[in-house]
Amino acid sequence: MAAEKSKTAEVKTAGALTHDQVVALVGDLEDAKIAEILRTGATARDLDEAIAWAESESDVMGEMEKRLGEPASHVYRILMTRKEVEPDRDR
Repeated sequence: MAAEKSKTAEVKTAGALTHDQVVALVGDLEDAKIAEILRTGATARDLDEAIAWAESESDVMGEMEKRLGEPASHVYRILMTRKEVEPDRDR
């Protein structure tokens, strides 16, 4: 991820996400799932981290196997209920 530009850089990273920001980071997603993500109070950084875990990007976990914090872990669980998590999404 270090060599790739994260979509988080393109989206406001402070404060809770908006519907449009979720779409910008995740892509097409059911409105119900977007609403669930918004209710977590996640930031763009939280969402980006959850997406990376869902895509199994090991560089995010690092050698110390960093655990997801809250609300990123909630977002991760929401994303994992979605079968279309795309491992090769543009960053």
